[in-house]
Amino acid sequence: MAAINTIKNNLIDRILATKNEKLLTAISNIFESTQSENQKIILESEQIEMLQLSDKDILEGNLISESDLNKLDQEWLA
Repeated sequence: MAAINTIKNNLIDRILATKNEKLLTAISNIFESTQSENQKIILESEQIEMLQLSDKDILEGNLISESDLNKLDQEWLA
C-alpha cells in the first residue's frame, strides 16, 4: 500500500507543478474514461426494491406529470 501512496503523491506533485494544459487535459481524460468503464454501482436490496416498485407503477400507469407535481408542491409549500 505504501507503493500506491508514493505513486499518488508523485503524480500529485507533478500535476501541481506542470503548466502544460494539454498534459492536464490528457490526464483528466484518462481518469474520466477509466472511471466510467470500471465503476460499478452496487445497490442495496432496499434500492432494488424501490426501483422494482417504480417499474410496477409505470406499467400500471400510476404516474403524475411534472406540471401536476409542481402544483402539488406549491400547494404543500403554501
